[in-house]
Amino acid sequence: MNGNLKRRAGASIRTLLAAGVLMGSAQLVSAQDGFSFQLTAYKQAVAERVGEDDDVASFYRARGFEPIWTSASDEDRQRRAALFDALSMAGDHGLPAKRYDADALLARMASATNGRDRGLLEVELTDLFLSFAHDLQSGILDPGKIDDGIKRKAPRRDPAELLARLTTEDPVAVMRGLAPTTAEYTRLMRAKLQLEHRIAHGGWGQVVPAGSLRPGDSGNAVVALRNRLTAMGYLKSSLSGTYDSAMQMAVQSFQEDHGIEPDGVAGPTTMAQINTGPEERLKSIIVAMERERWLNLPEGRGKRHVLVNLVDYHAQIIDDDKLTFETRSVIGHQDRDRRTPEFSDVMERMVINPSWYVPRSIIVNEYLPLLRSNPGAVGHLQVVDSRGQVVGRGRSFAGYSARTFPFSMRQPPGPRNALGSVKFLFPNKYNIYLHDTPSQHLFSQTVRTFSHGCIRLDDPHDFAYALLAPQENDPEGYFQSILRTGQETNVPLKTQIPVHLIYSTAFTQAKGQMNYRPDVYGRDTLIWQALANAGVALRTGRS
Repeated sequence: MNGNLKRRAGASIRTLLAAGVLMGSAQLVSAQDGFSFQLTAYKQAVAERVGEDDDVASFYRARGFEPIWTSASDEDRQRRAALFDALSMAGDHGLPAKRYDADALLARMASATNGRDRGLLEVELTDLFLSFAHDLQSGILDPGKIDDGIKRKAPRRDPAELLARLTTEDPVAVMRGLAPTTAEYTRLMRAKLQLEHRIAHGGWGQVVPAGSLRPGDSGNAVVALRNRLTAMGYLKSSLSGTYDSAMQMAVQSFQEDHGIEPDGVAGPTTMAQINTGPEERLKSIIVAMERERWLNLPEGRGKRHVLVNLVDYHAQIIDDDKLTFETRSVIGHQDRDRRTPEFSDVMERMVINPSWYVPRSIIVNEYLPLLRSNPGAVGHLQVVDSRGQVVGRGRSFAGYSARTFPFSMRQPPGPRNALGSVKFLFPNKYNIYLHDTPSQHLFSQTVRTFSHGCIRLDDPHDFAYALLAPQENDPEGYFQSILRTGQETNVPLKTQIPVHLIYSTAFTQAKGQMNYRPDVYGRDTLIWQALANAGVALRTGRS
């Protein structure tokens, strides 16, 4: 029997058992003889167990400690069945299934013989539901503890609100609504299940025994490449042993899905990606699902929002869940102190003809050593005192250290300005923003990790026009009229726009294959290690 079918069959049996297994003890409690004793023991057990959790304690006190799981009522049976059915799908969501030990809990439910047992089970079921709900809604990890570049908090929901929903709504709908409802999460989960099935039936076959191949080549390595591309879904089955036009097109499609220049040549970079095993790709998908849960914000991501996938090197504008604008981007260098952090904030304004106020770290680490030996160094920058006055270069800076240097540095607006002609501000304590750049040649690179942390845009003017369109009849004309003045000008956005800086090495397309990108900062490797330590396992065995 297929592994998924076996799991489903076992889950269905557990769900049926869960719905009715407490009937005997519930009837015992309802019996006239000993009713008061059993009821008192039940309430006392509940009160003892929930005492340390104010939210749960308040919920039960407000309902006089009446159960929501363990009575013989139809409502409680439905809630039990819905919970166990949801738990049976924990592995499908990339959650640590053993954390929610349904079989052990069923055994304890079957052995409950008195009011105290029922009270303890009532709270255990509530704790299990809340734990599972938090894990599925907002992730099993604390993002900020994984890597200091992940500036996120898991968007936890109010436990009392979750419990209240169980008593007022269809429990099946409540359980189904716990997972993120984004199309991306749904497609990631589907891709996960498909890849697990593929791995269980042999994966993608033999790796290609060649460092590179190109159109016109033939031989055993080309046959291996053909077979692997076919197993991945990029090439129709054939008996060709030549790197022909069909294989070239398949390689180009693969390259596009992996962020590689689509030249149709299976060079070393392409071959390394082709030979990456499906188990590694499965890890990336599971990590991406966890990251989607971190972004499962109660308020949503915004009807209109800016989305920057750092490792895809693109910035997008999303309107009503549809991509309406996209441009290439450059992100922070791999050096730890230059990496772009992940966080969400709100874009408030753009600055046309901006000045560049040099970050303190760059001043003391890069420019101060030059100024010590030559006061006229980096002459395109102004040295500015605490009153905002420009300091003359006729003085010596040799006596200053990184700690004692009292000046800031500024580059005025102009064609050589490091920020180009416009920057986009979503004020944050990390001093990260989006901006133009005079270094346009960098956008031709495949891996674009060149900045000190801020995000450079390839088409900043078009990006500005798109942002201004809702508030200006002629956004391009408005922008250009300010640009021509050469004066630094703040332009507020009448409707502020959420900005989400994300890091997804595995992401989907509405139609097409999974996309994968290199883990340039090593963050996803750390997340997978943390998930594995928490009990998440790859389901890769044959059944």
